[in-house]
Amino acid sequence: MTQPSILLDGLPVPFVDGQTIMDAAMAADIFIPHLCHHPEFKPQGSCKLCTVKANGRYVSACTLPARDGMEVENNSPDLNDKRRTLLQMLFVEGNHFCPSCEKSGNCMLQALAYELEMLSPHFDQFYPNRAVDASHPEVLLDFNRCILCELCVRASRDVDRKSVFSLSGRGIDKHLIVNAESGRLADTDFSWADKAAHVCPVGVILKKRSGFAVPIGKRRYDVEPIGMQVERLAARSADEES
Repeated sequence: MTQPSILLDGLPVPFVDGQTIMDAAMAADIFIPHLCHHPEFKPQGSCKLCTVKANGRYVSACTLPARDGMEVENNSPDLNDKRRTLLQMLFVEGNHFCPSCEKSGNCMLQALAYELEMLSPHFDQFYPNRAVDASHPEVLLDFNRCILCELCVRASRDVDRKSVFSLSGRGIDKHLIVNAESGRLADTDFSWADKAAHVCPVGVILKKRSGFAVPIGKRRYDVEPIGMQVERLAARSADEES
């Protein structure tokens, strides 16, 4: 029996039953921009950066199940323009100072801004007042960079079984908190060995006494930009046409 497939930017991409568009794309080494998705956790579509067009409709690639014959548009000027706008809003809603940030070069938000050619924040900066939590002996929490992806919340709850983190408030006042009466990370059982310590796509959860250990030029997205899969996809499409 023929394996079902979707047509992603004109390229047939196979999938197995139960996979989402994002699952199928990742299995085929095809890049769909995203921030809140993690293959080990149940998707929830928070960031909307993975929005694609499936059979002409805007949908979240991380939550929509793949269907045989589905035509999906991912890497297009229209979609990338919308993604740039989402990135601009994320940048101004927090305090993101990339040149002085120790996560620079390893930050997915920064890497996507480069990939999608975000040249300015466009919107007015919010400059929220967010305190840094340095109470824990191993870990520093810099809430200034939080993008509310909930990856740390899901990892701590579903993998570590500790529920150290949570989101509080609504709308513009929504923010990340620590589940302790004091609100301090030191007053929880959080550990650097926890899954939640290693899933943040930006620079909220940082290991103490190890900042800037890797020099510029050798960091994750210095070595290979986040969208290199796009270039490989273009090369594969050209090979199939020839």
